[in-house]
Amino acid sequence: MSVGKLEECREHIRAQLDAVVEFWLKYSHDTVYGGFFTCIGRDGNVYDELKYVWLQGRQVWMYCRLYRSVDRFRRPDILEAAKAGGEFLRKFARVSTNGNKWKCAFCLTRDGKAVKVQRTIFSECFYIMAMDELSRVTGDKEMQLDAEQMMEQLIYWVREDASGLGRPQLPGDVPTNSMAVPMMLLCLVQQLSEGRPEAGKKYAELGSWCVTEIQQHIQRDGTAILENVSATGAELPGCLGRLQNPGHALEAGWFLLRYAADNNNKELQRTAIEKFVELPFESGWDKAHGGLFYFLDVDGHCPTQLEWSMKLWWPHSEALVAFLMAYSQTRSRELLENFFRVYEYTFSHASSMYLAAFTCVRASWMICWENMAEYSDISVQRKGTHLTCSPEF
Repeated sequence: MSVGKLEECREHIRAQLDAVVEFWLKYSHDTVYGGFFTCIGRDGNVYDELKYVWLQGRQVWMYCRLYRSVDRFRRPDILEAAKAGGEFLRKFARVSTNGNKWKCAFCLTRDGKAVKVQRTIFSECFYIMAMDELSRVTGDKEMQLDAEQMMEQLIYWVREDASGLGRPQLPGDVPTNSMAVPMMLLCLVQQLSEGRPEAGKKYAELGSWCVTEIQQHIQRDGTAILENVSATGAELPGCLGRLQNPGHALEAGWFLLRYAADNNNKELQRTAIEKFVELPFESGWDKAHGGLFYFLDVDGHCPTQLEWSMKLWWPHSEALVAFLMAYSQTRSRELLENFFRVYEYTFSHASSMYLAAFTCVRASWMICWENMAEYSDISVQRKGTHLTCSPEF
């Protein structure tokens, strides 16, 4: 029965993926200035022309990964769109900072002028993913070098000197480690190392460091995953320290599962499943209405984030990936049942109309399909969306 049900899931998601890709191919390309529009209504009309570097990088990555991994997407129009998006990024995303170091803008005007620069590493992360993946489909070594040079800059900011990010050190500011930073660095290590043994050796120590840093977020004697901890891995006081982000924890879970599989680390596999998949799912699932909350307070207080109770699409996407990957590595019936549980909630609350129109090209579904392929002889790709709804919805 489970195999048949998985086949039904596969067919449904395959159809959704095709619809999403066609929507973005049809409506998101800026044929005048290059790059992609990302604020698009269900009717395909652009309602804001600003271009966010996170999403520009994701869309380039998505097109390239689809092109090189899925036969039906190995199309000239997809490759050319990826190239055009990469050219826009290389031309406009990087802005100079002190010492001639590159910092990527967060947001650009339609014609590529920088609007905002964040004091974080995440625009650079998606720039790296785009350049590396584009280099794989084009064979362009300069793009690969771009990705590697930006990666070195990130490593320096994270592990040696963060002053280049432009964030002032205020006297009352407590040094904080966010789980998002080692998570994204681990994702980049896996991206840059794929099929490149020399890169794998180069980033091996960094990957191990990321895994250790992520596990510091296991707090309260292993009963909770906290989004922020101190620089020494201790729980922080106040709302910041009590914050939980179930979707992030689940995402970290499948990053760790992938790392564990690559390194044949059964202990890490067990930790990833028990602490980063099952634990945040149990605490983050709305027992009354279903779905994953966006944020929680570990002590049950109201989170300060006003959107805490919303059910965004992306945490459910991460949960689907995490449970399917965990099942593919363990064949645990309980993990598979949780996959179906999330699947039924997700697709009963998000119509195909919303999936096509509100998708921001995320990475998650690709992994979901790669894991389905392990036992169903099927290979597909990733997608996602930022659809939100109330707890009751």
